[in-house]
Amino acid sequence: MDITAPAEDSAPLQFLVRRNLAAKSAAERETLLENPGFGSVFTDHMVNLCWSEKGGWHRPRVEPYGPISLDPAAAVLHYAQEVFEGLKAYRHADGGIYTFRPEQNARRFNRSARRLSMPELPEEIFLQALSELIAADGDWVPSGADQTLYLRPFMFAKEAFLGVRPAKKYDFYVIGSPAGAYFTGGVTPVKIWLSENYARAAQGGTGAAKTGGNYASSLLPQAEAAEQGCDQVVFLDSRGNVEELGGMNVVFVKKDGTLVTPDSGSILDGVTRNSLLQLAEDRGHRVERRAVPFTEWREGVASGDIVEVFACGTAAVVTPIGELKAEGFVDEQPSGSLAHSLREELTDIQYGRAADRHGWLTKLG
Repeated sequence: MDITAPAEDSAPLQFLVRRNLAAKSAAERETLLENPGFGSVFTDHMVNLCWSEKGGWHRPRVEPYGPISLDPAAAVLHYAQEVFEGLKAYRHADGGIYTFRPEQNARRFNRSARRLSMPELPEEIFLQALSELIAADGDWVPSGADQTLYLRPFMFAKEAFLGVRPAKKYDFYVIGSPAGAYFTGGVTPVKIWLSENYARAAQGGTGAAKTGGNYASSLLPQAEAAEQGCDQVVFLDSRGNVEELGGMNVVFVKKDGTLVTPDSGSILDGVTRNSLLQLAEDRGHRVERRAVPFTEWREGVASGDIVEVFACGTAAVVTPIGELKAEGFVDEQPSGSLAHSLREELTDIQYGRAADRHGWLTKLG
């Protein structure tokens, strides 16, 4: 079986459900949902499917959340065949549970898998896996303001062997984590550190794939940013063009209303970014996806041609950038209202407070 071939449509699978006998009580769950933070509290169950070269996708099940057993020679531990996604489930006022453009996450997941020489998961199964987790753990979707259930699908090579080749066995999981604000300070301007000694990715590399290695390589410069009193780090490519932050895309707003965002083969194609840009185009704004020289950023801010800069991603949604710092300079970034306005419009759609005119929402429960 060619694991790099496009995934074919599949009929719904019959998931075996094994309930967690140690599931949190309603009272315990409500206490955890009062202030869940981000990525530190997890639901009672997880979804799991297996893939093998001989059997394809099989053994779909919902099981108690808990440790995963791995052989010490599992390929993921030695050759880093691993990809993941991130999306959210939102509770609407009528109690319904929805997610946002999950088919885009499914397609990006498969692009990432293809780049890492891993099996592609049929889009229908990806979406069904989300629904299966919500069927088991829907009570974990919070109803508080700006709270969601963060969904983390991921896949890794589990075959035990030592040798540089694609593995022949993989596991796919979906776990859920109730989440509040990504940045503890809420939606306030953040300080960004320019990484001049480290690169996030390179042309022809894995920058466009959502794989753990890209994030691992950002941890040291992120620590450097923290030492400089900054919240995040921004990377440049080898030509001096702006790439992205450690986990978010960047958007520049020009005085004529044009939105410009870096675009290259080494940047993750952000679902949140694309949605925000679509909303901006709906309002009549021009959008440019292109290479953005770092000199254009600095000179644009200095001249007044750039009137706003913000970062965006699934976890934080939209975050204004208030300061750019590097060795030798500190640039105050202009403040504006468009980032806040687009964030409000997007989240209103996600939470069901505004019309979903693009058909972006999918009901999960």
